[in-house]
Parts: sequence; C-alpha cells; structure tokens
Amino acid sequence: MTFVNNAVTNCSVGPTLPGLSDTLLTTDPQSSPATDAHTARANWYALYTCARHEKHVAEQITQRRISCFLPVYRSVRRWKDRRKELELPLFPGYVFARVTPQEYLRVLQVAGVVRFVGFNGRPVPVADSEMECLMHALKGGVRAEPHPYLTEGRRVRVKSGPLASAEGILVRRKDKCRVVLSLALIMRSVIVEVDEADIEPCETRSVTFSSLRKRTRAFGRPNEADDATAN
Repeated sequence: MTFVNNAVTNCSVGPTLPGLSDTLLTTDPQSSPATDAHTARANWYALYTCARHEKHVAEQITQRRISCFLPVYRSVRRWKDRRKELELPLFPGYVFARVTPQEYLRVLQVAGVVRFVGFNGRPVPVADSEMECLMHALKGGVRAEPHPYLTEGRRVRVKSGPLASAEGILVRRKDKCRVVLSLALIMRSVIVEVDEADIEPCETRSVTFSSLRKRTRAFGRPNEADDATAN
C-alpha cells in the first residue's frame, strides 16, 4: 500500500460520531489510561483523524515503526474535461494502528491524530478477527466501497474466498449479489460484491465484522473522559 505525502496545515475536524467531541487530544502523559497487565500486548485500535489527513497520519505512524493500516478503495471522478481515478480512504476519518498502552502517547503526538476510539474514556481495541478479515480481503483483491452503516437485514456468511467466514447483511441490486460488512466500533460499513454461490444464510451474530449496538466514545483529556462516563 502506498501513502501520499500530505502536508498538515490547519487541522479542522470534520463531523463526529454520536458521543464524540470535536476537541483535539492533548499529549499530556497524565491523560493516558493506567496500564493493566492484561492489556500490555499490542492490539489494533481505530484512530479518529482530522478531515482528509488519513494518508498523512498513516505515513507518520509508519515512520515511527508502528504497525498501521489504512484501507483504501479506488473511485473514478469525472469532470467536464477529464476523468481521474483516485485512491480514497475506505473509512473516511479513520486509521488503524497496532500498539501497546505504552505507545499510546507516541501515536497521539502524530499531527492529524484526534483521538483513540473507545468506550467510557478508554481506548477499545478492534477485534483481531475483524482486522485480519478486512486486511486479507483487500490484499486478496476484493473490491470494497463505503456504505451507510447497516446492522438490520438478512444475515449471510461467506463460505469461500478472501472473505471466507465473514458475516454481513445481504443486499441485492439488479442481478448482482452484495454483502454489507460493518465495523461496530466506528459504526461504519463497506459493501462488497460476492458470488451468490459463495454465501449461505446464518442465524448467529458474527465475531468477524460483528454488529454491536454501543455508542462509541472518545479517549481524550480527563474532562472528556468524565463527560463520556456521565453520559
């Protein structure tokens, strides 16, 4: 995956998710949560970024020798006199980083990072199974595009291919079969085209791309964490 240099000037935060404030994170070490023994291992976390700074953030995190993942898709934009294929973030406003609690501060110091996504003032990791499924699918050439967040509908399981074992909501458009996959932590969905022969109905909720119904909270300054807990 290639990242494009994108100079950071004035960092304006775009629309936030319900329950997220638009205040930038402080880099005060006291704002980092206490490190528990069972959270010492590296986990994948979703980072909320300034608008249109995803690629710059991913590049800077990678330069700090921290594992980072920025899922992208290609989209053709047309103007009156030309057309151009662009590489755009699959989840606008989000980048994923694999860090230990001791590395929280290093990530928060990256220009363009707003906050970790979490609950009750603490960062919450994305399930390894969700990240592995998403990364494996994109590396396998699966074409994915952003889709409105969706949790209700006919649930199906993909039986084979790069998305094998993933579960999502079946959506039919004309003669094509598509599945909507959701990342509950950031309340975002993507839609992928699949062969109808590769899916089967399922009745249980998925571990991969699961559909939790919790409102995400932001990990930020102490007063933000207090506000999140109060809500």
